[in-house]
Amino acid sequence: MTERYEAVVVGGGAAGLSAALVLGRARRRTLVVDAGEPRNAPAAHLQGYLTRDGMPPAEFLAAGREEIARYGVELVRDRAVDVSRQDNGEFRVTLAAGRTVHARRLVLATGLADELPTVAGVAERFGRDVLHCPYCHGWEVRDRSFGVLATTPMSVHQALMVSQWSKDVTLFLHTVTEAELTADDTRRLAAAGVVVVPGEVAGLVVEGDRLTGVRLTDGTVHDRSTLFVAPRAVPRNDLFERLGAELRETPFGTYPVVDETGLTTVPGVWAAGNAVGFAEQVVNAAGAGYRAAATLNGELLFADLDAVQDRSWPRS
Repeated sequence: MTERYEAVVVGGGAAGLSAALVLGRARRRTLVVDAGEPRNAPAAHLQGYLTRDGMPPAEFLAAGREEIARYGVELVRDRAVDVSRQDNGEFRVTLAAGRTVHARRLVLATGLADELPTVAGVAERFGRDVLHCPYCHGWEVRDRSFGVLATTPMSVHQALMVSQWSKDVTLFLHTVTEAELTADDTRRLAAAGVVVVPGEVAGLVVEGDRLTGVRLTDGTVHDRSTLFVAPRAVPRNDLFERLGAELRETPFGTYPVVDETGLTTVPGVWAAGNAVGFAEQVVNAAGAGYRAAATLNGELLFADLDAVQDRSWPRS
């Protein structure tokens, strides 16, 4: 028999666990399907989350799983591989292990994957001294020698941002030509004191398990202790596509169209966290999960009240 839940949450990161916590406390029978692929797994700590600043991501998620368990929320380590909307507006979710569950409502907090530039050493150092977000890591590496690896002209923005945390910043143009920089780019880089180095990057120089330099294809090495990169965001849209949700194209990936609560264009399906945008930090993702779950709970409540009224209301 297919197991029935009032809500199924797909994704066990900050957004999914936050949604599950709200739903559990609202006495909703809830299942969390967690594939165990958090975006921030390479990071040693999370920052900017009031009272949780500096907490290791794995510790944060473990605490969240303990909290939802207190309210009877079930969590399964599995992957949702298929989902379909039934004739009654509810949902059938199939898991990789073969289990099938029924959900009255869904929260999809499936997140995204970061596709790193294919430069030797970048993937191995990512989350350590190869970083992507100054708000996440800037304080910890402040005043060090920064490099920024350009992969599109938009990398200029990243170089300008990180200059707030160090005045020793070099922008390696890599696959971007000098001709692609606008006059405003050149003016602002100069104002920020950012050194611009043309030429393709061949790889990183690592000594004693720490980044010490960036090597160009011509053999030139520039001493740097921290490198910022801009991964390509790859949203996990498979379930949204299977449900026929409307998607929108952005410069940072394709994401579902949602309203202010996270409700997608598919009735009964909410999205939260990095499933709706590449820049959702942990604190934002948790808030989005809370908001989606509170809205979902209210919708279920009024749907049930209306159903009772429809059964009991006098017919003329």
